[in-house]
Amino acid sequence: MNNPIAVALPARPNYVFAGQRDRLLYLFYAGSFLTVRTGLPMNVSKEQSRPEDMSAASSALVSFTDLDPPLEDFQTAVLTGLSRPQKELPCKFFYDEQGSRLFDQICELEEYYPTRTEIGILEDRLGEIAELIGRGAHLVELGSGASVKIRTLLNALPDLAQYTAVDISRDFLLQSAITLAEDYPGLDVAAVCADYTSTFEIPPPRNRQSSRTVAFFPGSTIGNFTPAAATAFLTRLRSALKRGDGLLVGVDLKKDISVLRAAYNDAEGVTSAFNLNLLSRINRELDADFDVGSFRHEAVYFEDPGRIEMHLVSNRQQSVSVGDKTFSFAEDEHIHTENSHKYSIEGFRALCAESGFLPVASWTDSKSLFSVHYFTAD
Repeated sequence: MNNPIAVALPARPNYVFAGQRDRLLYLFYAGSFLTVRTGLPMNVSKEQSRPEDMSAASSALVSFTDLDPPLEDFQTAVLTGLSRPQKELPCKFFYDEQGSRLFDQICELEEYYPTRTEIGILEDRLGEIAELIGRGAHLVELGSGASVKIRTLLNALPDLAQYTAVDISRDFLLQSAITLAEDYPGLDVAAVCADYTSTFEIPPPRNRQSSRTVAFFPGSTIGNFTPAAATAFLTRLRSALKRGDGLLVGVDLKKDISVLRAAYNDAEGVTSAFNLNLLSRINRELDADFDVGSFRHEAVYFEDPGRIEMHLVSNRQQSVSVGDKTFSFAEDEHIHTENSHKYSIEGFRALCAESGFLPVASWTDSKSLFSVHYFTAD
């Protein structure tokens, strides 16, 4: 079984942020400079000569390791998923640049309680959490996105050995990491573009040894796994940590069904656009011809096994080509795109105990909508 945080040689070069001038970001690699325009999407091109006023790479703000999953992984997952009797697409592929931006919009929606509730818990319990993480830790965020929640922690952790952001969306990750490094000039920041459910290496802190590694896994992303897959993932994560290392994880709780339905079927249609964007990405990257307007978003809660399921539903009978493969859709046929499992506090603690983590503390908001947990590796 592959370890999600395991030793592996980088598939692409490491880049180090060296400075900024004239709205260009300068990245140092292998004795030469690359330039990245600050606008999105980022286009990386070789710089012929080193700008005279750029500092040496040793003064870098951000180190960047690109393990971006190759296109064939995306293609294989799409072709395999659409070939199954119940068509499905892995939710990890939601997060191209546009998908990442749409998800950030979701997090601001009135109906979508998880983000603001989790941040509220982090703020309310910040002193306790900071004490558990301790001084000199290496804080690693899995699925860092726009690096919004981490700021709450960083404000209370002035003596980190390093903060490492891990995300699958390359350009979005790099932009967010550079912004964070500029806002926290005394902090060593690293960015790793990787699928954290696959084998990759998290580089150790560049400039100092850490007292411990603490994995930060916010947003109830753990709910995207089935309970069995979550146990396997956490077991692999545990094997990558030392005894006494930490796991700080956000977990959505079981609650009134009407609250859940509204959170995944917002009135503005942002979640719908987020779901449908996956078809647009397939069109763009895999030479497909999905008529995106002929599919609709649906999100349904199932009491057993206690999860929201997101689907894309065909509005009519149609055929779709992906490269040289053709797939037929009946009217109202579904593509299953995401699960979001909800837990009780006791149920999630038991799941982590099976994976080699000892519960230390659990916190909830006043309405018991969401929870944050700290575990240590046994």
